[in-house]
Formats: sequence, structure tokens, C-alpha cells
Amino acid sequence: MTITTERSFPKITQKGLDELRQRIGVKIGQTAEPWCYEATRDNIRHYAHGIGDDNPLWCVPEYAEKTSHGGIIALPSFLFATSRIVSGYVGGLAGVHAMWSGSDWTWHKAVRRNDTISTEAWLKDIVEHQTRFAGRAIQQTYHVDFYNQHGDLVAAADSWCFRTERDHARERGTKYKDVNARAPRRYTEQELKDAYRLYADEKIQGAVPRYWQDVAEGEALPVMMKGPMTVTGFIAYAQGWGGLYIRANKLAWKLIDAHPGTGITNRFGIPDCPERVHWEEEFAHEVGAPGAYDYGPERSSWLTHHMTNWMGDDGFLRRATCKIRRHNPAGDMLFIKGKVKRKYIEDGRHLVEIEQEAHNQNNELSVLGTGVVELPVRT
Repeated sequence: MTITTERSFPKITQKGLDELRQRIGVKIGQTAEPWCYEATRDNIRHYAHGIGDDNPLWCVPEYAEKTSHGGIIALPSFLFATSRIVSGYVGGLAGVHAMWSGSDWTWHKAVRRNDTISTEAWLKDIVEHQTRFAGRAIQQTYHVDFYNQHGDLVAAADSWCFRTERDHARERGTKYKDVNARAPRRYTEQELKDAYRLYADEKIQGAVPRYWQDVAEGEALPVMMKGPMTVTGFIAYAQGWGGLYIRANKLAWKLIDAHPGTGITNRFGIPDCPERVHWEEEFAHEVGAPGAYDYGPERSSWLTHHMTNWMGDDGFLRRATCKIRRHNPAGDMLFIKGKVKRKYIEDGRHLVEIEQEAHNQNNELSVLGTGVVELPVRT
């Protein structure tokens, strides 16, 4: 790995942390506008296709009209596109790298086609950690509430980013020493054929109800594959999700002019967004990552995709958590596994708790997840 620059990046300071703590609990006013205000047919489909989800409940009106929903609804993770804050748009600590690292979602109602979504958000907590990736890291957690046009609370989420010093991660981080020493992975035709078989066999439960009575504790969910990771795939997700700082021409200048810390010069000396770690290999190495890598909200959405495929049209995803454990650089594959931890009844709802974990092609832990699914009951 070759680093082509000697520049230094801003550091985490006590003054910056003290100023950031003053924001805890204070409702956040207008920030960058969301990518999607409305859950239109196209917005829902673009998000679903951005994570590789072709469930007709989100994507095919003629199919969705025949379900109990009476029309298209949004996949649960679509709400990432309606809030930059839940997606990782952080305040404070100007110029310090932010890595989206996890979320804890609760859904109350389905988001229906053409619903308009508004949000309320605030900084919830700041916790300091010591990490192998970058030494000192600040976990910055936000809370966001999501409302539809009727004022109904449809969902609530906590999400967190780790703020890390790029110089430390690049020069002294130990997490990816073994990865950086490996030769670039090149897959054989047979390896790809074996992986793609999981795509060919991927099952969407769909219109066939999965009844609560038929689920057994300890039961395994089908393995879901994502990848092999490519920059093309990361960009496909950004098209549906909107990204945090992706702007062009005048709008890019306006963002960087208002927030200079978001402009980091590229090889032409032009200030460009920090988000390019997801498509620019050299810059990803500068922040200590093993290469251009996937988005955090993207990975969270893969976990919920795993559960919505399993639960069917009449199921409802009530809760989901995601805790990211390592980067997925281009070239990686991800294999998501899950099992039923328990089934129970609460407030008249028939619920199933699910545990998930995903490893890459080298069996390295990438992400942990949990979910609570409400299922229909056979009468």
C-alpha cells in the first residue's frame, strides 16, 4: 500500500469535545435537505434496487395491489433516505473523520406509497473509546423520529458514528495490518459460480404467509449473500440513498464554502467530499481503511433485507439493530446468517426475535444484527 501524501488531518481536541457536548439533547434545526421527502414509487424502487432487493411488494404496483397492503409500501430501511442525520451527517469536530457504525431502529407503521416524511433529531450521547483501528475514537449517537404527513410516528432510530483521527488510523492503526499485507484477491470462475448460486436460490417469502405457529426457536434463516463488493455497487446504493455530501458544481462549492471541513483536496488540489472513501482507493488508504468500502447504512439495510425476505408480505419488522465490526472493501463477499432466538407474545402481538451475523469470504466477522418480527397467526 502506497500513501501519496504527507498531509495531516485535524485532531480530536478537548475544546472540540466540550463544545460538542453542549449540543446533547438540543433539537437540530434545518441541516442538509434529505434525499427523499416522499416515498414515491420511484424513490422506493431506487432504494430497494440500491441494496439488491427486488421484492415485488416494494417494486411492482400490480403485485402489491393484491396484497393486504393494497399497494406498494416502502421497505423498512428506505427511511435512511429521508434523513441525513440517521445516515451519518454529524456536527462538531470539524475535519475529523466520521464512520457510520451502527443503528437501533423501531418501526411503528408501514410507510405507504406517496407518504411524506418529516423528522425530528438531536444529539443523544458522546462516548469515548480506544480502538485498534484508530486509537482514540468518539462514538457520537443521534436520535431521529420519523413522522408521516398525518403526524403519525412511523419509526424511531438511534444511529452512531465513530469519529477517528485519520493520521493515527493510517500510521498506527493495527486492525488491518494483516489485510494490507495480503495480495489482492482474484476469484476463480468456480468460486464465483458457487457464490452466485446463493443469488439463484434466494427466496422471497412473499404472498405465502409465514405463520408464527410454524416458526421454531433455533430455526435458521436462509443464508443471504451480498457482493462481490464493487465500487459500482457502492455507487448504486448512493443513487438510491443519496449519500451525505455528494454534490456537483455550484452545490458542491456551496457545501464546502459553508462547511470547510467537508472539503479535502484530491490529487488535482480540488476540495472534494470525505465520502469519496467509498469509491477512491487512495483516499480510503489515507484514512486507514483497507480500500474503498461499502456504506454503513447500506450494510444495515442488507440485514433488514435478510429478514423481510424471510417474514413475507404479512409480516412486520418491529425492531432491528446493526453493529459494524470491520470494513467491507471492494472485492469482499458477505454471507449473512440468522436464526430464531425466541418466539413470544407481547401486547397481543406474536413476535419472533432473530439474531444475525455476517462474515466475509475469509470468515472475518463483519457485522452483528438483531431483529424482532411480528408474524400473522393461523386461526
